Amino acid sequence: MVKKIAKNIAALLLEKGVISQTQWEQAKLEEGSGTEGIHKSLVRLGYVTEETMADFISDQMDIPRIALGDLVVDPKIIDLIPQNLAQKYHVIPVFKTGSSVTCAMADVFNIYALDEIALKTGLQIETAITTEKEIKKALTIYYSMQDHLGQKSLQDAAEMDEGAPVIKFVNQMITKAVALSASDIHIEPEENTVNVRYRIDGILYIQPSLPKDFQLAVNSRIKIMANLNISESRRPQDGRFKMTVEDIQIDIRLSCLPTVHGENLVLRVLNTSNILLGLEQIGFQGANLDNYKSLLLKPNGIILVTGPTGSGKTTTLYSSISTINNTEKSIYTTEDPVEYRLAGIRQTQVDPQIGLTFACGLRAILRQDPNIIMVGEIRDAETAQIAIQAALTGHLVMATLHTNSAAGAISRLLDIGVEPFLLASSIIGVIGQRLVRLTCVDCKGKGCDHCIHTGYKGRRGIYELMVPNESVRTLVMQKASMEEIHHAAIQAGMKNLRSNGLDLVAAGLTTKEEIFRVTQ
Repeated sequence: MVKKIAKNIAALLLEKGVISQTQWEQAKLEEGSGTEGIHKSLVRLGYVTEETMADFISDQMDIPRIALGDLVVDPKIIDLIPQNLAQKYHVIPVFKTGSSVTCAMADVFNIYALDEIALKTGLQIETAITTEKEIKKALTIYYSMQDHLGQKSLQDAAEMDEGAPVIKFVNQMITKAVALSASDIHIEPEENTVNVRYRIDGILYIQPSLPKDFQLAVNSRIKIMANLNISESRRPQDGRFKMTVEDIQIDIRLSCLPTVHGENLVLRVLNTSNILLGLEQIGFQGANLDNYKSLLLKPNGIILVTGPTGSGKTTTLYSSISTINNTEKSIYTTEDPVEYRLAGIRQTQVDPQIGLTFACGLRAILRQDPNIIMVGEIRDAETAQIAIQAALTGHLVMATLHTNSAAGAISRLLDIGVEPFLLASSIIGVIGQRLVRLTCVDCKGKGCDHCIHTGYKGRRGIYELMVPNESVRTLVMQKASMEEIHHAAIQAGMKNLRSNGLDLVAAGLTTKEEIFRVTQ
């Protein structure tokens, strides 16, 4: 039960100017003619939204506010409250601590509901407020799922209609991932359960697990969405599909891998609204921004984008292409895979099984009269040689390379056999980059519900941009070490990754600990 009620909620709403005197009086009349409380009348009459009322009650009465759409509740917790009680009182159990269970409900004033649930379950009931809309959706997802899952065959699961519980659960799982800005969803089978983890800002966070009985139905639904063979579970499969979440177009890449406990699924969540961000929005600033924009305007040469897996290299390339894309230029890409579809740009996905490698795709592109070419990744000497020759013959080439620093890209290309004079004459810029977590703007780094209590929410890039001068080119010709090239680049004015990151610390955007973590 609510521990303290200082004033009538409606009177407080009136006092704070959320509702007018006329609205208050009308709601009082409505309350008098029925059984609902005045706070419900205000919502029903449209004077206050459900969300505003829930937020207001939470603030005024010190009751936790829960967004059920952002949670995946452990089915073991759902089992604590019988379905008939949950549906009778519109209650969803969400957490359990000792003998206490926290229940999300829209009407936290319903003492009869709290008393009966406590009596029937033998548990102490703590309340959290949510909206009626969220409660209804959660009741359908969780309790309908209990009714149906495990009773259907694999084929039944695949053929269920859009109202089916498994479909709703999968949709909710993806919707939550988008809401939390997760880049990946991992569905990981163990012997007796199925773990779910979200990768958020580069780090995996465990979610409530799924019962083992749900595994086949959930996996089948996801594979159907990606047009994969649901009866094939012994071989790896890859697919992709699209979803619209809150009016945002989401591309999802699916990878299925057989393991001893069943198929392991990883869903890469690609938010198409984020990929066309400007260079400033992804983190370029100051001299780096000005210098890099000038490189993108050059008619020929090669620009390399380097960093480890997951450091945002593809986003940098797409943002770069978007910056310079216009009807006067012919832009081609060869990628593995094509992560985002870009209008007006010819994109080719490599397929080694049919001989379409990066090198083969690059050769074919050169016969298509391109101005600008993006190479998803330089993996071998052949691809490197063709890319460099293209840069030397009037094309602007952009490519990624897996090295830890800008200077490391030179050493890597020398190691795979590229001639030093070709590198010295073709490379016009090398970017080294990382992604750093930003301090949560809602709690300023202390930890809150918005940032999963980590103190961080969102990421942006930090960069070092090496624009070779004569000194650097001479060292390249001499096959100098990575350290020597890096030192010469610093002497020429390059700001290294850590220094760039500490600028964000000074601006209050992140922490020193985060910068040292990613630049160690």
